[in-house]
Formats: sequence, structure tokens, C-alpha cells
Amino acid sequence: MRFISETTSNGVSERLFTLGDVPGVLWSPLDATGSRPLVLLGHGGGQHKRAAGLVARAHRYVTAHGFAVAAIDAPGHGDRPRTEQDERITAGIRERRAAGEPLGPDVARHNAALAARAVPEWQATLDALQRLDLVGAGGPVGFWGVSLGSAIGVPLTAAEPRITAAVFGLAGHEPLAEAAARVTVPVEFLLQWDDELVPRDAGLALFGAFSSREKTLHANPGRHAGVPAFELESSERFFTRHLLRGDAPAEPAGSSAGVEGR
Repeated sequence: MRFISETTSNGVSERLFTLGDVPGVLWSPLDATGSRPLVLLGHGGGQHKRAAGLVARAHRYVTAHGFAVAAIDAPGHGDRPRTEQDERITAGIRERRAAGEPLGPDVARHNAALAARAVPEWQATLDALQRLDLVGAGGPVGFWGVSLGSAIGVPLTAAEPRITAAVFGLAGHEPLAEAAARVTVPVEFLLQWDDELVPRDAGLALFGAFSSREKTLHANPGRHAGVPAFELESSERFFTRHLLRGDAPAEPAGSSAGVEGR
């Protein structure tokens, strides 16, 4: 991991880094020393590691809770070049959008291909981050990511025992069902009731596929990009509960999962 720049704002240090050819960013409290919980942020499709929503979320997690927060550009996003396959799939999606055809299956297939490349990159990034004094090895790790962030985050969490809590959403049952069945950590799941990209039944099926003893569904009215701003506060409470007080009891085996409608 090579740090290439650092800026500070309102008590938050933002350091850009590269790990091989993967660019990323690490946010932490200014002059932080000692280990702390780490939250990994996965951006959405067509976005990047410093999308406005991710920066705002990272600053909130750092200033309110003292977390370290990191994000990397997914393959073909941000500062990473697109492959010919990326360009071909993206062009096909644009054509279908212009023709008014359903986009969900094409987006899901594209996201699955990106996830196959991104999961090992995230694992290597986590290795490097935990070697830093301000993060440390063996501490609690959370993952937040919706849409493409979930397409990558669900298989990552299934494969990575260091992740102890996750927020997912805006994703459907296929092709994530097998990975979701291997996720056992606490999960908060966001579903947009009128999502034009992910059919409601597919989102509900994915929520049902998680093997977590503690999982909560947050269903809100609106389209794919219309997640309410107050869900930021909910994710804060979720990570505070599971990363700062990791010994909080899960629901007893056999209990029903929580559902919150807003």
C-alpha cells in the first residue's frame, strides 16, 4: 500500500493510496493513534471511491464514532480503465435503456463479473489496512454497500471471516443467493419498494437467503436511487452496535427476522 496524498477537513484525514493497480482512499480521525473499528464502503455502479455520498458517510462514521473508513474503485470505475468487455456490456445496457427494455438481468450479470475481480482486491486491501497502526489486526470490520456495492460485498462477506457486520441492499436474489446463504454475520438490508432495476420479489428473496441469525429489512417507498437520507443514521446505529459493542447478543435461533418499514 502506497499513500500518495493526504488532505484534512473538520478533523478527518483523507489519504489516497494505491495497492498494485487498485486506487483507494482511507479516512480516519486526524492524528489517530491506536487500533479502531474499520468500515469498508462499496460504491454503486457508475460511481467511484470518492462519490459524494460515500465521502459524506465516511466523514460521519469518522467524526461521530472514531472509525477508520476505506473505499476502493471497483474494476472499470473511477480511476481504473475499462476493459473491452466492460465497454461492450455498458454499451448494451445503454441501448436497452434507450429502448425502454428491462435492465435488471444485464446489470446483475455485469455486476457478477465485476465482483469476481473485486473480491480478491478487497481482501488484499483489508490485509494492507490491518497492518496500519491506526487500524490494527484482529479488530471488528464492517462492510456497507448497496447495488454494485452489494454485488461485491455479499460474496466478499461470505468469503471473508474478518467482516463482522454488513449493510446491503438494492440487489436481487440472482446471482447472489449462494453467497448470501454463507453469510452469517448481522445484516441490515435496504429495499426500495418501487425499484425499477431490482424486482421487489428478488430483493425480498435475497434478504431471505441470508443465514444470519440477526437480520433486519428496511423497506422504503421509491425507486432504485431514492434511499432516504435517514438510513445513514440507521447504519450508524447498526455499526455502533456491532463494531463498538461486538458482544451484543444476536436473536435466539429460530426467532423471526426484524422488518422495519419506513
